[in-house]
Order: sequence, then C-alpha cells, then structure tokens
Amino acid sequence: MFPHVNTKDPQAVAAVAQATLRQAHPQANTAVIDGLFRDIENMFCGRYHDYLPLDTKYHDCEHTLQAALCMLELIAGRTRVGALPTLTARQIEIGIAAVLLHDTGYLKLRSDHHGTGAKFTFVHVIRSCAFAASYLPTVGFTNEEVDIVENAIRCTGPRSDIKHLRFANESESFLGCALASADLLGQMAAHDYVDELPFLYAEFEESDNFFNVPQEKRQFRSPSELIAKTPAFWEHFVLPRLNGDYGGVYRFLADPYPTGPNAYLEAVQRNIARTEEFARRFGADSSPVASPAAGVR
Repeated sequence: MFPHVNTKDPQAVAAVAQATLRQAHPQANTAVIDGLFRDIENMFCGRYHDYLPLDTKYHDCEHTLQAALCMLELIAGRTRVGALPTLTARQIEIGIAAVLLHDTGYLKLRSDHHGTGAKFTFVHVIRSCAFAASYLPTVGFTNEEVDIVENAIRCTGPRSDIKHLRFANESESFLGCALASADLLGQMAAHDYVDELPFLYAEFEESDNFFNVPQEKRQFRSPSELIAKTPAFWEHFVLPRLNGDYGGVYRFLADPYPTGPNAYLEAVQRNIARTEEFARRFGADSSPVASPAAGVR
C-alpha cells in the first residue's frame, strides 16, 4: 500500500523517520533525526542564517519530503527482509541527513534578489554538497560522515556515474542508491506529479535563461512537450538507472520482497498513463529527448 503520509508536513515525515529508526534499533535515540527535520524546515522557511525561504515551485519542501518518505520506506523494507550488512543507527541517520539536504542547493542567500533558486538547476547538486559540508559539522557529523552524505547526494545527479564514486562499503553504496532511487520515485509517484510538471518546465526555462543556453540546445519548447516526453524519460532513463546504476534497491518497496506488488511503481505507471493520454489528446511531440536528463536535473 502506498504510504498515506502528509508530505506537506515535515513533522509527519519525521514521525515515520523515528519509527523507521526504532524498527531497526528499538533502543535508538531519535534526537539527531528530530534535529535534522527541525533544521530542514527552518532552512526551507527562511529561518536559517543568511538564507531566503526556498522559492522553487517544483523542487520545494514537499519534494524533499516525498523523497525522504520513499527513502525511509526503502530502509524499512531492507530492515524487514533482514538484508545484510545491517544498517547501523548512525548509518540510518546519515541516510536521512543526505535525503533532507539533497536539494538545499536551490536555496538563495538573502542578498540574492534575482530570480528563484531554479536558476541553480544545473549546479544544484554541487551546491547541495557544499551546503551539507558547512551545516553537518555544526550538528555533530564527522568529516568522514559528511563525505558519505556528499557521495549520496552526488548519486542524484542525472549525469552522475556512480561507478566512479568511492563508497567504503556496501552500506554506504546502498544509501547512495536509495537516495537516488527515492529522489526519482518519490516525485514520479506523487498524486499530483503530472499537474506539477509545468512548474518543472518553468524551472528548466529559468535555468536555461540564467546560463544563456541557446534555444536550439534546450530540451523542451513548452510544458506540453515536457509532459508528452515523460513516458520516454521513464522508460529510457529512469527504469534503466533504477535497475542498473542504483542496483535495483527499489525492490525493497515490494510487498512481499522482491517481486510482490510495488506501490511506488504502480503509482508511477498511473502517472505515466496520464501523460500518454495528454500526448494523444493534444498531439504533443512524445519522441525521446536527446539528453537522458529530460525529466529531472
């Protein structure tokens, strides 16, 4: 069953995080998780140091919470089936930190009055890593733990080559693959995913304008084209990455594991059907885009 959690409410997702940690480690203290969720809410609401509220309409606070919820489901599923090596309580905390911080690269400083954070689309991954590196030591994360978080965030880059990222062990690799999988599935399975795609197009357009990308090199000419090309993005980019680069960890969402019904995949398929109907109804161009990074950056 698809988790019915209010992903507009950080504390609702925080409650799932607490339960996930205690499922794996019943005696664990949730203070670190509680602090991470409290801080990310403050960051996105403009209550953190010299940063403005997050002002992107697609990559907003809810997007981060959708990804976080999916990642928590992946961790919980892995715990249920007893996969080895077992994640330690600290590794779970590190994974939660990574997913909560993975899009902080869209945040703007208070002195930045030009456009929205969407202008940073092309560079938001590296900016997120830099943000994590400055924040996490202030809440007790070691340099080695910060490196794990940064590696996991780098996995979300659409052009990232995970084979070239250095993971110290299988658990760290799982965290990176889980974050990348959750980043894709969390958004694409959302009930309003298709309705939100015009906002995604607007973010791409602002980023292209900011970096002076010529019209002929842009991926989409309109929101309609983006919507119509979403099925090809799913089939030719997302699914191969889920099964290949990300090691098929999405199967921990299946009940029973590994081949039972997967509520996230089923929700994505419903959304893909909506985009296919849109393309048929409005005659939009649904041919595959040149870049594999079409539907997300």
